[in-house]
Amino acid sequence: MTFVRNLAQLPAFVAITVTAGTLLAGCASADSSPWVELKGKRYEVEIADDAAKRERGLMFRDDMAANHGMLFIHDSEAPQAYWMKNTKIPLDILYFDHQRKLVSEQLNVPPCSGGDRCPPYPSEAAALYVLELNAGSADAAGVKAGDELTFGPGIGSSK
Repeated sequence: MTFVRNLAQLPAFVAITVTAGTLLAGCASADSSPWVELKGKRYEVEIADDAAKRERGLMFRDDMAANHGMLFIHDSEAPQAYWMKNTKIPLDILYFDHQRKLVSEQLNVPPCSGGDRCPPYPSEAAALYVLELNAGSADAAGVKAGDELTFGPGIGSSK
């Protein structure tokens, strides 16, 4: 009789197990946003890996959450120059080579509403990746030349 009673409870156990699994999967997908780490600090990033996304960048945004940024992935390593056209928030612009080592930085770059009159902020060396963070983030983390950028799962795997 005990066996039958346990068998009768099986559908409830399965339902609870499936529900718990679904909830856990939902939590895992919430944490699956792309991220990078620099100096042991993790930043949730948006990926700009094609010409249209790179051109738009962070234009027209009023703010960016703390510990967030945008990672630009270029098609080839070359000197890069970024500008703040239509960008409303001050940024740190960090340039990384193909080994993901910091090769150049432009810190506390001010917003620019001057359209095509906004100045460029070039890298001092060839870069493949560019990370834009809220201004002051690089100083707060103690970032310096040669620091390595770590990618979360799936970032840059097709490049």
